[in-house]
Amino acid sequence: MPKFLIQATYTTEGTKGLLREGASGRRAAVEQVVGGLGGTVEAMYFTFGEDDIMIIIDFPDPVSMAAVSLTVKASGALRTRATPLLTIDEIDEATRRQVSFRAPGE
Repeated sequence: MPKFLIQATYTTEGTKGLLREGASGRRAAVEQVVGGLGGTVEAMYFTFGEDDIMIIIDFPDPVSMAAVSLTVKASGALRTRATPLLTIDEIDEATRRQVSFRAPGE
């Protein structure tokens, strides 16, 4: 199952919602959304700095991740980035694939 790292920053309105619901309320909301599309939440951490929250999610396919991303961004409560996470085995497989490439100017 594809795995993704979600990095998110709450907007002012999103932060007000977090203060009302608490972190456990947000965790439950995330698990409901992800589970509704056949995924699972592996980890969820609140952070200091540029991002407010980091989540590692498994989804059955990238389209599910795109659907959640679009819906969350449309809410205006968060700004998010989703990064696909690849296993060591997946990268080993990638290194064995032949790729025909010509660098610019060669």
